[in-house]
Amino acid sequence: MAKCFSFTMFRDKAYRQAFASAGLKSSTTDFGDGSTMHCWIPQNACESKPSLLLVHGFGANATWQWSEQLRPLLHANYNVYVPDLLFFGDSYTTRPERSVSFQAQCVMRLMESLGVERMSLIGVSYGGFVSYSLAAQFPAAVEKLVLCCAGVCLEGKDLEEGLFVVKDLDEAASILMPQTPDRLRQLMRLSFVRPARGVPSCFLADFIDVMCTEFVKEKRELIQSILKERSSTNLPKINQPTLIIWGEQDQIFPVELAYRLHRHLEGNSELVIIKNTGHAFNLEKPKEFCKHLKAFLVDQHLRSSKTD
Repeated sequence: MAKCFSFTMFRDKAYRQAFASAGLKSSTTDFGDGSTMHCWIPQNACESKPSLLLVHGFGANATWQWSEQLRPLLHANYNVYVPDLLFFGDSYTTRPERSVSFQAQCVMRLMESLGVERMSLIGVSYGGFVSYSLAAQFPAAVEKLVLCCAGVCLEGKDLEEGLFVVKDLDEAASILMPQTPDRLRQLMRLSFVRPARGVPSCFLADFIDVMCTEFVKEKRELIQSILKERSSTNLPKINQPTLIIWGEQDQIFPVELAYRLHRHLEGNSELVIIKNTGHAFNLEKPKEFCKHLKAFLVDQHLRSSKTD
């Protein structure tokens, strides 16, 4: 019997409507080289406001990742842009590149096409990798950077030495791109300190069918590219003021990577550890997350403006 109702599709539609009612509109940019990027952009951007770019992680597309933070950040007087990265949502490419640096270059091309020359970025998990790369490649375009549970300082040997709960990249890919309810439950256990319990398999299967079955091969290649020849010794340093936020009990990217990144930036970063949260602290404690974002992005800006 054909499925007549999808809770996931209903929720996805609700998120899209919430973004639209908050003052954003859906926009698609074709670069003309096989790459197309979708982004939620201001319906009426104000030239006097600074621009803020929200970069999602592997969990889902842009609307699912940022639904809790959108309105508080809009109220903080920003022009907010929320893109879907390549192979998520409505963004894709026929080109063979899968590197984080290529993702960052495409995001920069997108922002340039939208007339945004300077911005601050908030990147969650994989989105933090992309944001860091964008800040390193285009330093003049990035004012401030917030990196959330983004293990950019990981090294290839970390997997071999048991820093992560997975034993290899194949297992990591099977969890980050769950294709069965059991794998999705495992991802929830790794992402949350208090994951939802008793969720029926039919709901999980519906989520997988709607959100996790497209571009599986390409997303697997994105994961593989993260670790390829990765070492903190060749990770470029960035000069932009940076806030590092991490969940105390993160099992995807252990908190050791937060301290490693803080040391790598040599005094150019602030580090916040949110207690009793895991990898998905933006969903577990959204109000505390927004409080730290406001203190770094808004309050510091106001204080510096008064002293100028």
